[in-house]
Amino acid sequence: MAARRDFTRESLAAGVRAGDKRAVARAITLVENSDPLAYELVRDIYPETGGGYAIGVTGPPGVGKSSLISSLVRHVRTAGKSVGVISVDPSSPFSHGALLGDRIRLADHFLDPEVFIRSMGTRGHLGGLAEATLQALLVLDAAGKELVFLETVGAGQSEVEVIGIADTVLLVLMPGSGDSIQALKAGIMEIPDVIAINKMDHPAAKTMLNEVRSILSLDDKRAWRPPIVLTEAHRGENVTELWDKIEEHRAHLEGEGLLEQRRRENLAGEVFAVASARAKAHLETAVADDPELRRLLDDVQRRELDPLTAVREIMERVFKVGDGNSRPDAR
Repeated sequence: MAARRDFTRESLAAGVRAGDKRAVARAITLVENSDPLAYELVRDIYPETGGGYAIGVTGPPGVGKSSLISSLVRHVRTAGKSVGVISVDPSSPFSHGALLGDRIRLADHFLDPEVFIRSMGTRGHLGGLAEATLQALLVLDAAGKELVFLETVGAGQSEVEVIGIADTVLLVLMPGSGDSIQALKAGIMEIPDVIAINKMDHPAAKTMLNEVRSILSLDDKRAWRPPIVLTEAHRGENVTELWDKIEEHRAHLEGEGLLEQRRRENLAGEVFAVASARAKAHLETAVADDPELRRLLDDVQRRELDPLTAVREIMERVFKVGDGNSRPDAR
């Protein structure tokens, strides 16, 4: 068997297309490390993508997302579906690896050759976490995974960006959790296509179901009303029903001709998100390396220059764009 260092761009692409686990693992490592070879690889395999279906799974920490994904994977494997799982974890500040170790909670599937599981840390990628996750998704898609679960920790801005590349978004909540209530207040109810309230034996489960249903009823403009399913991930209760709702959402998208539209919008959004992240990184580097640009920030701090004028001058100097209204004394 070829050693890791023996992979070439051509052999790696061929290995990914063949679904070889070592090639897929190596490809995702390159993606995580922002290796230049990763961009070449994704360009090579991109024509083979589009066959997989991505399910984004999000929600506050500790609600049982990984356990629920494990039960869903077990269910879809009985139907012979090949599966990929990408779990996005907070990064260790020391090793930059994934801290939560969701792969441990998915250990039942380690030996299944048709299941590929990878935890990805949220370490600083040049184009942001969404870029790394998107490329990893494309690798698994090209490798022939029919279903790919994207799990994120929390429900903040970065997590929303990650699940923005999913075809169906599953929000997992838990009764009695302050974080869950905060998620409801934060307007995250606009995001999901399907909602699972896990730990259905909790005394407050039915109450939470009614609360969520009440919040959803305020939005009467959506053609698709997110169904709510009470589940118990550890025992696998109502997992079949939950998967049926995910399938119903997929059928709705396909039946209304919305799946390709959603994917087109998602990919366009990712292109702009990655471009924005890279522009921001370039801008920060340019300002750090240019004394004149740093002077502008000092002027703002001393109230000698307003922020918008500083922005205009920085944009003109770094990106050669502007509206012609910069300061007369600008050089």
